[in-house]
Amino acid sequence: MCRLLAYLGDPLYLDELVCSAQHSLVRQSRRATQAKTPTNGDGVGIGWYGDRDEPGVYREAMPAWADENLQSLAHTLRSRLFFAHVRAATGTSMARENCHPFKQGRWLFMHNGQIGGYARVRRALEARLPDRLFAARQGSTDSELLFLLTLARIEAGETPDQAMPTVLDDTLALMRAAGVDEPLRFAAALADGDQIYAFRFASDQKPPTLYVNEGDRGSIIASEPLDAHSGQWNPVPPNSWVRLSRLGATVSA
Repeated sequence: MCRLLAYLGDPLYLDELVCSAQHSLVRQSRRATQAKTPTNGDGVGIGWYGDRDEPGVYREAMPAWADENLQSLAHTLRSRLFFAHVRAATGTSMARENCHPFKQGRWLFMHNGQIGGYARVRRALEARLPDRLFAARQGSTDSELLFLLTLARIEAGETPDQAMPTVLDDTLALMRAAGVDEPLRFAAALADGDQIYAFRFASDQKPPTLYVNEGDRGSIIASEPLDAHSGQWNPVPPNSWVRLSRLGATVSA
């Protein structure tokens, strides 16, 4: 399973969380403690918001611990809202276009989990994309597909907290119709430049880990706590979502 983190708050150099923290994301790429396998070496990516409306993105299909460009960028980039992700591939190729986070306009998205029996429902899911978003698809992952399906609903007028659960419900219905027994497991973060929505869901009551930390400088969403202060890291409840804004975190089922 992949590992991810998202930050919103006072501007912060990315390397404080991505590289330098006690249990940083780079460390998790080699020694994750709350995943099925400890190694997440199939790609790395960061996304950040600056002075422009659209975010910047850096992605590479190599292990985070070996990526000198990542370390250099994280050391010099300072942002009020950023994403970081290390990938453990689940059935799709190791390629830059399959690395997270994914970007479309002002939106960023990253994901940990998988659609069970993805190959059996992929065509039906892709058929639900409007032409513009189908043409925008660059990779082959279920993650990017779920992102674009959610954007389609947002562009149709739904809020992120309405759109994402509906996409998951629709996906689960297709899986059941196709006779898929494998679970749908999903932990993800979605940002528009002002706020972050994070989701934790599973069809088998075994959702990927996801934590929220509200500090003095800002709020963090992460797959695993970044330090030993466990009391400051609260698990996001299963089958719920959390919204991070300048006012802090709001959790809702």
